[in-house]
Amino acid sequence: MRTDVAQTVRLEDYRPSDFLIDQVELDVRLHPTATKVTTTLSMRPNPAGRSDVPLVLDGDEVNLKGLALDDRALDTGEFEASPQSLVISQPPQQPFKLTIETEINPTANTKLMGLYRSSGNYCTQCEAEGFRRITYFLDRPDVLAVYTTRIEADREEAPVLLGNGNPVESGSIAGTGRHFAIWHDPFPKPSYLFALVGGRLGKVSKPFTTMSGREVEIAIYVEPGKEDRADYALDALERSMIWDEKVCGREYDLDVFNIVAVSDFNMGAMENKGLNIFNDKFVLASPETATDVDYANIEAIIAHEYFHNWSGNRVTCRDWFQLCLKEGLTVFRDQEFSSDERSRPVHRIAEVKTLRARQFLEDASPLSHPVRPSQYREINNFYTATVYEKGAEIVRMLKTIIGDEDFRRGMDLYYDRCDGTAATVEDFLKAFAEVTGRDLSHFSRWYAQSGTPRMSVHGHYDEGTGTYRLDFKQETPPTPGQSAKEPMVIPVALGLVSIDGQPMEAACERVNARGVFLLEKAEDSITFTGIRSRPVPSVFRGFSAPVKVSLDLSTDDLLVLLRHDTDAFNRWQSAQTVAMRTLVSLSTGATVTEEEMTSLASAFRAFMDTEARKDPAFAALVLTLPSEADIAQEIGKDVDPDAIHRARKAMRKHLGQSCFNRLMDFYHSLAQRDVYSPDAASAGQRALRNAALDLLTAADQQAGERLASEQFETATNMTDRLASLGILTTIPGMVRENAIASFEQRYRNEPLVLDKWFTLQAAIPEDATLDRVKKLMEHPAFSISNPNRVRSLIGSFAMLNQVQFNRKDGAGYALLASIVLRADELNPQLASRLLTAFSTWKMMESTRRSHARRALQSIAQKSNLSRDVGDIVNRSLEQDGAE
Repeated sequence: MRTDVAQTVRLEDYRPSDFLIDQVELDVRLHPTATKVTTTLSMRPNPAGRSDVPLVLDGDEVNLKGLALDDRALDTGEFEASPQSLVISQPPQQPFKLTIETEINPTANTKLMGLYRSSGNYCTQCEAEGFRRITYFLDRPDVLAVYTTRIEADREEAPVLLGNGNPVESGSIAGTGRHFAIWHDPFPKPSYLFALVGGRLGKVSKPFTTMSGREVEIAIYVEPGKEDRADYALDALERSMIWDEKVCGREYDLDVFNIVAVSDFNMGAMENKGLNIFNDKFVLASPETATDVDYANIEAIIAHEYFHNWSGNRVTCRDWFQLCLKEGLTVFRDQEFSSDERSRPVHRIAEVKTLRARQFLEDASPLSHPVRPSQYREINNFYTATVYEKGAEIVRMLKTIIGDEDFRRGMDLYYDRCDGTAATVEDFLKAFAEVTGRDLSHFSRWYAQSGTPRMSVHGHYDEGTGTYRLDFKQETPPTPGQSAKEPMVIPVALGLVSIDGQPMEAACERVNARGVFLLEKAEDSITFTGIRSRPVPSVFRGFSAPVKVSLDLSTDDLLVLLRHDTDAFNRWQSAQTVAMRTLVSLSTGATVTEEEMTSLASAFRAFMDTEARKDPAFAALVLTLPSEADIAQEIGKDVDPDAIHRARKAMRKHLGQSCFNRLMDFYHSLAQRDVYSPDAASAGQRALRNAALDLLTAADQQAGERLASEQFETATNMTDRLASLGILTTIPGMVRENAIASFEQRYRNEPLVLDKWFTLQAAIPEDATLDRVKKLMEHPAFSISNPNRVRSLIGSFAMLNQVQFNRKDGAGYALLASIVLRADELNPQLASRLLTAFSTWKMMESTRRSHARRALQSIAQKSNLSRDVGDIVNRSLEQDGAE
């Protein structure tokens, strides 16, 4: 196994920079293969740093063309330069100016970090360490400077020139065919927030008036001809700005706010100050090309990046170990925005489904790490579900514990105190400790310990005394190489429901007025008095803590909660728990009685009769069984994906047949008759209708194929067309193949839509899918250099197709390993993210484990691996007890 891939960086080794940069003046002369960058840095020794030390600037494949100190060109003997660093052995001990000239080839930059070209347009991506690919720099988040950027380009090639901050000046350069634009950002920022864009772009814009009366232009730039597809994103941006003012008191601070959509991007989007750069899949939308899910994602991600203006930009993170401070907090903020814009219960369920599918899985894998890790080898690999989703859950728990009013007071204090600085988790928690008078040192363990706490909850009713006791026990499984886990502070939102479905009022001094009990020990109990009959406990309402819960509730008790609980999340969770128990039994060969198989179906029928039409989006979630990946995670070891697939298929068929008439009624009565709208209510009706079609097809394949074919041909929006095609892909035969071909023909010039086409085919759970994926890699629309194409085909195969990726012959693992190595030569970030699909390999039964181990070892033994891939593969194989 390779152990020399990357140097370990440790939180405990942090020290301030020895030098500071007050101002950065950039002159960027864009050229496809020879962009010239002149950087003038106004620098000074840091009083908090060491004195009389060399100045060491970071680089990454930098081509140095010139270097001057206080306008004097330096001799080669006065510095050492390599593509990875620039060292000046005797820098001045007073303020000085350093001028650096570098040259970049944006066209050859397939890593998509630093300055690169996307579809002929120039753009940048500097988080986490991309700025050092543009020029030598103190490329760390705690070095904040004021930037002024002059951008020059050929007017025909790049008529639009954008930078951070406010536009200062622009004009033509006589006799050259070139023009320039100067941008100035008055707010000090770290280098990872630097951005520029140059290219041929269309624009949609509108004025926005802030709460203090300032006029701001908000604009979105897209490929020419696609301006009409940016209207929804622009509307989402305006709503985000209004929400942040109204709910959080945060006002935008520049004269312009620009978003640019690009087609080649490693991530979803980037919050560069005043100039957000987006993957175009999270900007472009029309009813013909985007699904309801796409519209919801655009809304959420537009909001997320805008909210970073305060939680990430105005207050940034001191070092990359504090990444959760900006990302977890901002995810929480965008979740709250989406919940207010849509259905809060439905959105909360979606959040938890994502957390469990991604973060719980990560916590149980060799890639597990704390929300604030103590060390890393490659920071690009820590943009994870743990940092983002679990980080958001920690903020949510804090709000649950202290209440809405104190949470807002704490946030205001944090922003006011830390504005313009690079902060830490301790700075964040200190603000809330001060406004509440609480000691949050115990709560801070959530940032330091990895793993998902497991909770067991047992109820005891004493009819004679009229009391009901709930016993709680928490345990976080040990992680290889780490010490035993300490008990966490866990907020338990709860209530009691009677057997006949009525809310029960009961006294318990340890449950606060908001219905929250705070568990702070490994074991604890609470007692309710005045209980006249045995209650059914509803615990962790709203998923009040990111834990796994084991309840001693019978199926009948859970179905009481499904029918009657006032908490929508626990109603959904009850249905999921009943289904999961049966699915695990079916998957592992345990005996399942006919009564067990029919109990959930009976509850579903009753739910559809009385509740489903009240909130169709919620009903669609209730009618959707746990995924194959969810079931595998619940089983936890010696997993057989084929058995899980058979079990889920059998239960879907049983539910479909048991509820056939009701499902058919839903399908026909919810047919769209109005013009398409992406609003939450309309999307909910489509979700329920398509969930009904899925179960109808499971019950009667012939009837389902007929209905799906009709819907595919007559659909007036992408949501319904894609849903029907997805159902058809599960039915082998010419109808499927004709529909697949028809979809390709219709959207052959729409890359983002063809991504959906790739995804559906990659997820087909048939042996022939492996060859289908290999063939699709030769499709003209596929490019291994475009992250969206690779994620849609290869990522979907590895992440969504549990049966075929985890084939017992190991061919799925071998395919991914070969693609990871190929992608690593072009784009290490993309390759390392693909590699995380192996995170479940130790859960598999022995034959699959052996194949997965060999695939990982084949990667680890490859010479010249990137730091990104080397880090992931080594962590995946660490503590591997080979059989």
